[in-house]
Amino acid sequence: MKLVVKIGGAALEDQVLLRKCAQAVSDLTAEGHKVAVVHGGGKALTQTLAALGKESTFINGLRVTDGDTRDVALMVLAGRVNKKLVAAITACGQAAVGLSGGDGAAFLARKKKTKGADLGYVGEISSVDPRWIEAIWDNDGIPVISSLALGSDGEYYNVNADQMASACATGCGANALIFLTDVPGVKGADGAVIRWLSTSSIQELIDTAVIQGGMLPKLEACQSALRSGVNRVRILPALEAEVLPTFYQTKIECGTEVMAS
Repeated sequence: MKLVVKIGGAALEDQVLLRKCAQAVSDLTAEGHKVAVVHGGGKALTQTLAALGKESTFINGLRVTDGDTRDVALMVLAGRVNKKLVAAITACGQAAVGLSGGDGAAFLARKKKTKGADLGYVGEISSVDPRWIEAIWDNDGIPVISSLALGSDGEYYNVNADQMASACATGCGANALIFLTDVPGVKGADGAVIRWLSTSSIQELIDTAVIQGGMLPKLEACQSALRSGVNRVRILPALEAEVLPTFYQTKIECGTEVMAS
C-alpha cells in the first residue's frame, strides 16, 4: 500500500517521540509498504524567528509569511528539520531521502488567498508531480518532504504541512493519510476525543468554536484528501506512534478517524 505520514508538532522536537515516529515509518516500509513522510516544523521556525527578533503572527492557523520569514522557513524546514528527520529514519535502518516540495518541481503552489488578509508567501498546492517520489520508492527509499513549494513566479511559498500532506496523498494515489500529532485527536465540546468524525459534522464544530486554531487547516486537509479519493484518513497522537504499523490489521483505539459522509 501507499501511505503518507505527516509528522509535526512536538514529535519533531522531542528526541524520544522523533525516534518513535521514525521507527513506525521504518517498520511500515520493512513490511513492504511505500511510505512518504511530510513534515512541518512550526515550533522550530517560531523559535528561530524569535531569536532573530521577528514575531510570528497567525491567521486561521496559518503563519503570515513575509519575505524574510519565508527565507528563514527555507533554512529551518528544508534544512535542519528535514535533515534531522532523515537521520532519525536512517538510524532505524531504512534509506530516507530529504527534499522540499520545490525540488524537481514536485509540488507547485499558488498564493493562498484569505478573506480580509494578506498572508504573504503562503501558498496552497496547485499541482503534484509524483515522479520523484515514485523514483525514491522504486529504489526502496522513503521520501521525506518539507512543506515548501515553488510558485509560477519562481518564488518559494510556505505551505501548511497538513495541507501539503493531503496534496501529497492525493497526488501519489495513496491508500491512507495519517497525521502524527502532539494532540490526542479531535476533541468535542465535552473535551473528549471524537473517535470517528464524519466530514458532515465538521462545519458545526467550527461554527461553535469547538474546533479552532491549528486544527482548522488539519481538518480542511482531511476533507480534501477524502474528497480526492484517499480511502482512510486518521489523526493519531505521536505518543502512540507504535500502533501505526498495525493501522490496517487491528482496531486502533486512539486518535480520530475522519470519514467521508
